[in-house]
Order: sequence, then C-alpha cells, then structure tokens
Amino acid sequence: MSNHNLHDCVRASIESYFRDLNGTDPAGLHDMLVKAVEKPLLEVVMQQSQNNQSRAAQWLGLNRNTLRKKLLEHKLID
Repeated sequence: MSNHNLHDCVRASIESYFRDLNGTDPAGLHDMLVKAVEKPLLEVVMQQSQNNQSRAAQWLGLNRNTLRKKLLEHKLID
C-alpha cells in the first residue's frame, strides 16, 4: 500500500485529469468529482456497516433519509 494519504491521491488524480485535458477547459468538474468519490465511499461504508443504513448515516454524518436518497441516486439500493 502506498504512503500517500487520501488528500494526496485525490490531488494527484485531479492534476492528472487536467494534464489529460491538454488545455481544454473542464466542465462540471465539481459534480463529476463528487460523484466519482461519493459512490465508492457509500459502497465501502455500507459494506463496513453490514448494510445498516442507520449506522452508515451516523458514520457519514448524514440524515438517514439523505443517505437513502444518495444510495438510490447511485443505484446502490432499489
């Protein structure tokens, strides 16, 4: 495992994204990044909480209804 912390990994990925754009202006960068990070975060937290939405919501600092909405948006529940 790498010694990089999450901040460094995210920063490196964003810098790489800008290099790949090769001068083209990005569009919707904030929304794209939030969605890219939010889904795996929800997947791991739900797994670690054994799919207990109340516990997962507490760990995330979210209202349970907000968590359910996000799980539905990412198609992680039906």
